[in-house]
Amino acid sequence: MTIRVGALGKQEFKSGIYVYTGSAKRNMEARIARHLKKRKSKRWHIDYLTTKRAVKIVEVRRFDEDECTVNQQTDGEVLVPGFGASDCKKGCISHLKYVGPLIE
Repeated sequence: MTIRVGALGKQEFKSGIYVYTGSAKRNMEARIARHLKKRKSKRWHIDYLTTKRAVKIVEVRRFDEDECTVNQQTDGEVLVPGFGASDCKKGCISHLKYVGPLIE
């Protein structure tokens, strides 16, 4: 699907499984609850995906390491450079990675 993602503009997302690494310095549970909602204002890049009807969040994991460390240790392909990483200071190309096709 093609989605306009804020300042990143129109971006192509192929069908499949993605991993997004993000962090919340405070109010972690409230942030996760917000991300799980379909109806919300679009504040972060991930909101442009999670508000789409075809997008399903299947798992949320919490981690102690910083988001860049987890991102850099996660396998996957970057399809949208800059996604979720506009303020990244550790050289991440994107905090969203395509992991592979859906397996049914």
